Amino acid sequence: MIPGSPNQRPAALSRRSVLGLGLSAAGAVALAGCGRGQSGGGTGQLRVTWWGNDTRNANTRKIIEAFKAVKPDVTLSPEPGDWSAYWDKLATQVAGNDAPDIIQMDEKYVREYGGRGALLDLNGKVDVSKFAPGTVEPGQTDTGLMAINAGVNAPVGMVHPKVFAAAGVEPPDDSTWTWDDLIKISAEVTKNSPDGTFGMGSMISNDAAFSAFLRQRGKGLFTATGLAFDEADATEWYAYNLEVMNSKAGQPASVVAEEDGQSLDQGAFATGKLGLGFAWSNQVSAFDNASGENITLLRLPSEAGSAAEAKLWYKASQFWSISAESGDPDAAVAFVNFLVNSVESGKIGLTERGVPPNTEVRGAIEADLNASDKKVITFLDKIKPELGDTPLPPPIGAGNLPDVVKRYGQEVLFGQSKPADAAAKMIGEINANIKK
Repeated sequence: MIPGSPNQRPAALSRRSVLGLGLSAAGAVALAGCGRGQSGGGTGQLRVTWWGNDTRNANTRKIIEAFKAVKPDVTLSPEPGDWSAYWDKLATQVAGNDAPDIIQMDEKYVREYGGRGALLDLNGKVDVSKFAPGTVEPGQTDTGLMAINAGVNAPVGMVHPKVFAAAGVEPPDDSTWTWDDLIKISAEVTKNSPDGTFGMGSMISNDAAFSAFLRQRGKGLFTATGLAFDEADATEWYAYNLEVMNSKAGQPASVVAEEDGQSLDQGAFATGKLGLGFAWSNQVSAFDNASGENITLLRLPSEAGSAAEAKLWYKASQFWSISAESGDPDAAVAFVNFLVNSVESGKIGLTERGVPPNTEVRGAIEADLNASDKKVITFLDKIKPELGDTPLPPPIGAGNLPDVVKRYGQEVLFGQSKPADAAAKMIGEINANIKK
């Protein structure tokens, strides 16, 4: 988990008998014969599912009500989910030919579901003509436009002002700091802070930081068909995280394990036990609220000490997809169009799912945003000239990479594996899961 952030990363698709090792979603569709989406003629009855907090649940229900005023002949049944069970439930629904029509999707599973024939190709269906450059591509795969960006995100570093002030340490200059600087500054904060307060949390399971670490070395997490890094790269990442712990820049292994899975408001960063945290930009407002602070946003460190070489990127905080078996695909497309292109929808959701990718919607809501949201937009605009290429989504079977990286990384922190051994096991397990 990203240190100090909510548990917003998908768990592995545990229904492997459904998706990957046995009956795939595509197989379920084929076995279903004449599925709901093949009945010819819309039903006007749609189900929409998403994961999220109470604010997102309330906002999404309001958007559904607003859509009813536009399309009174369409009935939308909301199915909000608990994050911990969301992907397991979805896999079961897809296999049983009972998938919701509109699905909140994550980058890690766009290829997993899209590549197995479970999602509708939205090319030429959903209007993306007003989307900002680079915000459509994350949902595009070799099988089509499988997902529509629901909100623009970027990885951010965060400074807790009170922790740094109490330690008497100057926050880093994020235009020039390096990965070595991150350790040095964090170790100084730890040294000058009370017991139990650390400069930073562990980044061992932070796939955004791992991705940036690799990108700055000319690599990445994924190619279209496999991993874009090797054992030497993974060994270096594990060794770096071990140094974070051993230098006392970050938390010890036992605290890292306890911290994993903590809610945002109970996490070490929000409660003032970390000087530096790492999250996604759409989480910043929640961190401001939970901490009671005006959190300072930073670029991630770079290898060369140059922001121009940090290779940051815009990520979709999540996506909207449509089931290939929807009973009324036209109505489902109309709702997704309303979600991402309607100013009315934008004014309800604001930036809770990230900054709207539709530039017209973004402009229309800016006057309604709070200080935290405006801070995020300023940050996203600041890094725009420095962005690297959009990372590729995971190939089929690799969506659980963060969990596998974390598991073997914790072995390293607890002294149960050496970095090179953990790297070999981690890569071997992920490669074994990837569909060839």
